[in-house]
Amino acid sequence: MSTVTVSQVSSRKDNRAFLRYPYDAYRDEPFWVPPLRIDTKHVLSRKKNPFFDHGDMQLFIARDEKGNVVGRIAAIVNGEHLRKYDDGVGFFGFFEAADDLAVSEALLRAAANWLRARGLTHMRGPVNPSMNDTAGLLVDGFDSQPAILMPYNHPWYEAHLLTFGLERAMTMWAYYTNIKYLQDAKLKRGSELVLKRYPGLRVRNLDMDHFKRDAEYIREIYNEAWSDNWGHVPMTNREFDRLAKDLKQIIDPRLVVLVEDDGDPVAFAVSLPDLNYAIKTLNEGRLLPFGFLKLLFLAKSDVIREIRMPLMGVRRSHHGRGLDALVINQTIQTGRRMGITGCEMSWVLDSNSRLKSALHSLNSAVDKEYGLYEMRLP
Repeated sequence: MSTVTVSQVSSRKDNRAFLRYPYDAYRDEPFWVPPLRIDTKHVLSRKKNPFFDHGDMQLFIARDEKGNVVGRIAAIVNGEHLRKYDDGVGFFGFFEAADDLAVSEALLRAAANWLRARGLTHMRGPVNPSMNDTAGLLVDGFDSQPAILMPYNHPWYEAHLLTFGLERAMTMWAYYTNIKYLQDAKLKRGSELVLKRYPGLRVRNLDMDHFKRDAEYIREIYNEAWSDNWGHVPMTNREFDRLAKDLKQIIDPRLVVLVEDDGDPVAFAVSLPDLNYAIKTLNEGRLLPFGFLKLLFLAKSDVIREIRMPLMGVRRSHHGRGLDALVINQTIQTGRRMGITGCEMSWVLDSNSRLKSALHSLNSAVDKEYGLYEMRLP
């Protein structure tokens, strides 16, 4: 084991080193997709990320005896989580480390000490910086690149977390289906029956001319529909506005489905073009000088044939009416017309038996496994 020194990020030089480390650590990893540098900067910016309206974060970097950066981590306090659960849980995220247990342990210990000093009793992660952002540790499925806004990491991370004393708190799955093998005839017939049974229902796509209005519909349904999910924390208005603004640049309105009941929005599904196929071609996540134009062109074209469905929700008042099948079917039929070849649905909590069963019935298969880990702070 090497000699490791962990220090708080407290200067511009440290901050650059924190941002830079993954690009060096994954340089020879064929399936890693470099995150856009500007996105990471915005997520970590106290001025630009509304997470800091209620949360706090401390960044740490690890260096070896030669002064080389060999890892990083963030200790995170999520005020909205504590307000909802009052459970003393703090978080860690942005975790990256060399294949050296001493590095991981030093980083995790630094994050744990920082959280404990603020009166927290448990540490959970990784989240970057919340469950509403990129979250989870990849533990199976290293042989293909992740879908858009999904994590990828080195395979030794789980062993390091478990050795330190963290335990698996929740498993999440990524399901994938190829359009050629999709068994959706039954789903299509079921959707037609739902529309006949409830004549007040209307299925439509996102209206870009009224984007702000439709985004607010989605926020309200999301916060209600997901409120009982394990670990869910509602998005604040400012957090959702930031997310909507970011997604507006890449979203295809044909892939956003809303269901109204006599004019009231009651269900939705959001799918995104898998821009990781485009981001992969950029120079280490840099948008300048021409990366932004390339990304924008690909997002608005029909070049990308894969999509990811990250969000879906139905109001509680309409549970049991088949609206989840309705929005999934609409997305499938639209995808066929668009020439989409495959879709990832992620992530799905292991505790969501109903959705897992529905995805299996469509002939979707588990493609990747993710974990969230937790420990009591001694």
